[in-house]
Amino acid sequence: MPRSIVWILLCGVWVSAGVRAGAVPVVSCPGDVDGDEMVTINELITAVNSALTGCVYDPAIDPADFVAAVTNPYFPLEPGTTFHYESQSEEIAVTVTHETKTIIGVACTVVHDVVMEDGEITEDTFDWYAQDRAGNVWYFGEDTTAFENGQPDKEGSWEAGVDGAKPGIAVEGVPRIGDKYRQEFYRGVAEDRGEVLSLTESVQVAYGTFENCLKTKDYTDLAPDVVENKVFCPGVGQVLALTVEGGNDREELVSITHE
Repeated sequence: MPRSIVWILLCGVWVSAGVRAGAVPVVSCPGDVDGDEMVTINELITAVNSALTGCVYDPAIDPADFVAAVTNPYFPLEPGTTFHYESQSEEIAVTVTHETKTIIGVACTVVHDVVMEDGEITEDTFDWYAQDRAGNVWYFGEDTTAFENGQPDKEGSWEAGVDGAKPGIAVEGVPRIGDKYRQEFYRGVAEDRGEVLSLTESVQVAYGTFENCLKTKDYTDLAPDVVENKVFCPGVGQVLALTVEGGNDREELVSITHE
């Protein structure tokens, strides 16, 4: 039977589907589209309209679904804990404060990140996290200040609920290989995404050697040539961030201190 190929711009990604009479459409958000599936034109239009609706990112946030502490084993945030990381040129101190910030009704743990290079602060950031009852750790935004030649720059700051910004998943409660999720969403500013690559990763960093760790792929449509892998280990948290495309930066955990 005659067949043609239809290309449609779907959620910012060109996708194709074969068209012939009587076939059943399978069209959804990018990444799930089967380019070999054959559909009728009317079915394709109906399916695309449905998919476009599904592509709208609008997580339902109910404050009653969240708990007081972030205890996810891959990303525990115990107040008073400071994680010390080093890369080729930077030293990073990530401190879990005793402070909280309420964002769209959710009490978020405030985490203070300070990046130093050659003894000077190059970035000073306050991040906001909260955990739901399913163990997912949500990222509700950041107040970040970068310093260049002594001049502060707030570019990159965002807060869920302000100007259309929405929270995303930092670490899943029950990660599964192949899971994909948004880590944050503020159009044109913060559009990071994550994907679960492994649950049995072994890694050695300055702080120690770990097994059965969660390995993720982090990427963003705003910088499509850059891909980072992160490793989170049970009972510890993030121990490694490695740029695997678009650079060669390695940021590893060197120590953990408690007040």
